[in-house]
Amino acid sequence: MKLEFHHINYVSKDVDELNDFYQNILQMESLSPQSFPRTDATDSSGYAGKIRFVTEGTMQMHLAEQDLSVAAKHSQHINPVERGHIAFRTDDIEVFKALLKKNDIDFADYGTAFAKEWYQIFFHDPVGNIIEVHQMVEET
Repeated sequence: MKLEFHHINYVSKDVDELNDFYQNILQMESLSPQSFPRTDATDSSGYAGKIRFVTEGTMQMHLAEQDLSVAAKHSQHINPVERGHIAFRTDDIEVFKALLKKNDIDFADYGTAFAKEWYQIFFHDPVGNIIEVHQMVEET
């Protein structure tokens, strides 16, 4: 199983302010939202919050609108857009989930609820930071 750092997600009530800061002060480039196909949000699934994407050329930042209802909406216990997270991409999500289970690390399995092309799980590190691990759907 391969695991690589993919992005940092910051959450804010004002995504445009965050986006302006990272583009104007840190000179990051905007990434097209069309490069990140989202699953349609409904009353019981998905996420309709505003998201902007920026990069310095190698790493991505996802700037998302805070939504405190996401975990409850999906019957999960971890909300990835409550306060943000770091994300890693794997080539075998099932092997990674087995590793978490073997180490008694509870995770929230959102599948493709947020992104059409990514299968996502979220869990906490020992001090409570949220971590995402995802796999491209076409690789599953």
